[in-house]
Amino acid sequence: QVQLVESGGGLVQAGGSLRLSCTTSGRTSIIYPMGWFRQAPGKEREFVAAISWGTGGVLYADSVKGRFTVSRDYAKNTVYLQMNNLKPEDTALYYCAAKMGQAPSGIPNEYRYWGQGTQVTVSS
Repeated sequence: QVQLVESGGGLVQAGGSLRLSCTTSGRTSIIYPMGWFRQAPGKEREFVAAISWGTGGVLYADSVKGRFTVSRDYAKNTVYLQMNNLKPEDTALYYCAAKMGQAPSGIPNEYRYWGQGTQVTVSS
């Protein structure tokens, strides 16, 4: 399977920023639409943001729209999630994932490959 590795998580104060990175095993992964999901203890995994490799565009959850920005660097085989104005409710384990096709989506079951996650903790 395609390997995805997240990094960049940490502990920040409310209102602060973090940038998460997701490195992939090769272009077979980077050409796939890529998504970011998160899961807090005792809660279900939820969609955060997604980006296509072509003209599919980007997609954001309403809870992060205007605060988070997803982007990708094809030369580095890396997808990023810039998170600004972080809130305590953003605290979770963040995962990147890859799906088939060209269009991004917010549906976890459509993603075939998953990373191990990186922890983001936002203090009050």
